[in-house]
Amino acid sequence: MTVRKAQKSDLSSLYALEKELFLPQNYPLSRGSFSYHVKNNLLYIAEVDGKIAGYILVLIKRKNAKLYSLGVSEAYRNRKISQELLRFIFKELISLGFSKLLLEVRTDNEAAIALYKKMGFCELKKLKAFYGDGCDAHLMELRYASDTL
Repeated sequence: MTVRKAQKSDLSSLYALEKELFLPQNYPLSRGSFSYHVKNNLLYIAEVDGKIAGYILVLIKRKNAKLYSLGVSEAYRNRKISQELLRFIFKELISLGFSKLLLEVRTDNEAAIALYKKMGFCELKKLKAFYGDGCDAHLMELRYASDTL
């Protein structure tokens, strides 16, 4: 597996993966959104045998970094791709001077919550009816220093 910065040539594959992974109430990204994020934020893909297996998108706004989306295709699950993408982005954020990463995750997404806790994220608070279907979200944070990775 290799991790690399997403490029415009990846847009169709990223959009197809997004439609596979996220229902409308989970705010899937549009093709246009991916195009914007390739230019303006941290969007990296994991490739296995030349195919996009997953991606991670971190939004950068002033001094804040927010994990907006992390997804791995069903065909590539249980290969620790999410963990590798997270480790990669942690190192990238440290190199850019960030010391924390925030995210929101559905309270009913037990697999994602377990992954984030395993990677060191802590729950800050619950956000009521955060998603379009009324599901709550956990606001989670990871604080790190360059010597923790």
